[in-house]
Amino acid sequence: MKNKIVLWSITASLAGFLFGYDTVVISGADKKLQLLWHSSDAFHGSVVMGMALWGTVIGAIFGGIPTNKLGRKKTLILIGMLFTASALGSAFANDPITFAMFRFLGGLGIGASTIAAPSYISEIAPSKDRGRLVALYQFNIVFGILMAFLFNYFLNGLGDNSWRWMMGIQTIPAVLYTLLVLTIPESPRWLVTKNRNEEAKVILEIINPDENVDKMLVDITANDNQADKSETIFIKKYRFPLILAFLIALFNQLSGINAFLYYAPRIFQEAGLGESTALLSSIGIGITNLIFTLIGVALIDRLGRKTLMYIGSFGYIISLSLVATAFFFHWQGIAVPAFLFLFIASHAIGQGAVIWVFISEIFPNHLRASGQSFGSSTHWVFAAIIPSLVPFLFSTIGAGVVFLFFAAMMVLQLLFVHFMMPETKGISLEDLSKTLTSS
Repeated sequence: MKNKIVLWSITASLAGFLFGYDTVVISGADKKLQLLWHSSDAFHGSVVMGMALWGTVIGAIFGGIPTNKLGRKKTLILIGMLFTASALGSAFANDPITFAMFRFLGGLGIGASTIAAPSYISEIAPSKDRGRLVALYQFNIVFGILMAFLFNYFLNGLGDNSWRWMMGIQTIPAVLYTLLVLTIPESPRWLVTKNRNEEAKVILEIINPDENVDKMLVDITANDNQADKSETIFIKKYRFPLILAFLIALFNQLSGINAFLYYAPRIFQEAGLGESTALLSSIGIGITNLIFTLIGVALIDRLGRKTLMYIGSFGYIISLSLVATAFFFHWQGIAVPAFLFLFIASHAIGQGAVIWVFISEIFPNHLRASGQSFGSSTHWVFAAIIPSLVPFLFSTIGAGVVFLFFAAMMVLQLLFVHFMMPETKGISLEDLSKTLTSS
């Protein structure tokens, strides 16, 4: 039975693989597309590179609607279809506007996946394993990122049209993912919100064979019955979880993580590395991200969410300060890549492992998709704005100032973790709802 839960969690979390690949594959096409279409820095950053992120924002804002109305499973299927269309369309595009439109579809898939996949996994997972099972989504994100960096490196030698292969190869995992999602059951907690208790009971018996399923179903049903279905996450009652979701998402992007992942080869070239070496260094970033995400996944239910955030915050502050210093003093060679590897390790074990788990835990069942949507939207609004500004900021104020700003923001994150962030490990979703909701 436990193997079934793990299999269902892995299947849903594969949306993260498509998310990670789609987000980073554009870094290999970055300069090729700018030269091909003779785009200005502003147009290239905001339209060609940034359109997928704006699609992600829309997907995150409105992704809670199908997740609530259609269910977690059907939304995950829809996400697979969006990624498939985006990969094919982007690969065959012949102008920047068409390319941007299909990238926008992929962005919709990413935004919706950050709501549906963590919500689904958190609702099928036993409390003691919930952290690591939801964190599989993040693991797949970084696995997708690594695969994108690898394909970018190996396909780079195919000539001027290598970017088409980079974009189009995503079609294969997108189709496989869509077919696999057809085999998973619906979330039992979502079924309860739709008064489909008998169906929910069957799934709960599979998920929790050693528990009193009847009592569990009574608790879930009671929690749902007590909820006012007309209320929203924006009322005073849910102010604290709303603030928590906003701040953890805000600080995630103020670390500069998406700006770095989007422009990793460009940043390495700014530091004095050649194009080929820059792409190879990007693969090292992907491997580092994967290894430390695995460590985070292994520790999240042992040490807890808050401890990992402490570790990540200190790592951010140290690594970003060193990167800024390296750019200020024009250090060449391996200095910048080494400091950025430390930055990625800090992100992977902290924010990377925690964010989607934490947001999926802090809202009550009937508002989980809406709360996930709010946190995800906050994350992606800033993920759209910050990377779009990177080419302009690097050419005006310089990379050193940009990274110094990110380091200062991580000092504020450390204060948030210490004074505001609650620990959520090992607590049932229904108990967390009571604890974090004010009367």
